[in-house]
Amino acid sequence: MKIDKSEEIEMPFLDHLEELRWRIIKSLIAVVVVSVICFFFAEYILELFLISSKNLKQPLNLQVLKVQTTFVIYLEIALIFGIILSLPIIFYQVWAFVAPGLLVKERKYVIPVVLFATISFIGGASFAYFIIVPFALDFFLSLAPTQVVNNIALDFYFGFVLRIVVVFGIVFELPVVSLFLTKIGILTPQILKKYRKYAIVGIFILAAILTPPDPTTQVMLAVPLVILYEITIWISYIFTKKKNIS
Repeated sequence: MKIDKSEEIEMPFLDHLEELRWRIIKSLIAVVVVSVICFFFAEYILELFLISSKNLKQPLNLQVLKVQTTFVIYLEIALIFGIILSLPIIFYQVWAFVAPGLLVKERKYVIPVVLFATISFIGGASFAYFIIVPFALDFFLSLAPTQVVNNIALDFYFGFVLRIVVVFGIVFELPVVSLFLTKIGILTPQILKKYRKYAIVGIFILAAILTPPDPTTQVMLAVPLVILYEITIWISYIFTKKKNIS
């Protein structure tokens, strides 16, 4: 009888792991398929990233220093954009895995949260690409003496721009996380206000880790993050008030 009880306890857990494994496999298949498709459009995507280098106040000459540089960049573009464009599928697999453990009122927030998350990521990435990247490039290039020509390796330029764009896209998800956690009752504006000073310190540490090793870019990321944190408090307050009214 004891063996039977252990089997009854163990089998659901193993089934749970099996489902998780298949959710991960499906997500990886989606990433691989989309990455292969993106590889054929990598040249056009790279052209979009080069637009920022054409409208600068400071002259910038991009160059290839290694034979395989362009090919490696194409592979990076395929993988990164494969992951980004596969996010709806990945989110769905995550939701399908955790949905049985959610309440009915929690499940109805999935679609709005995913939609809000997508818009926030696009907004953060666009803000970085059209505002932060040109400003940062002009600032750093202007530091060079007049007799020095700004010749930058293409892979370093691409990595610099991509890192800023992706990081800003991710950190702009903070209000989304706040909205979801407030909706399910985990987060409150009182908690956010209580830990505000710790959060600000953590934000500057996070900015130092995520951005290139220079104080200017770190501050340019930290300041919007602090503003987003204040917006997060405001969002949490609004939805907490609506929840109490209802």
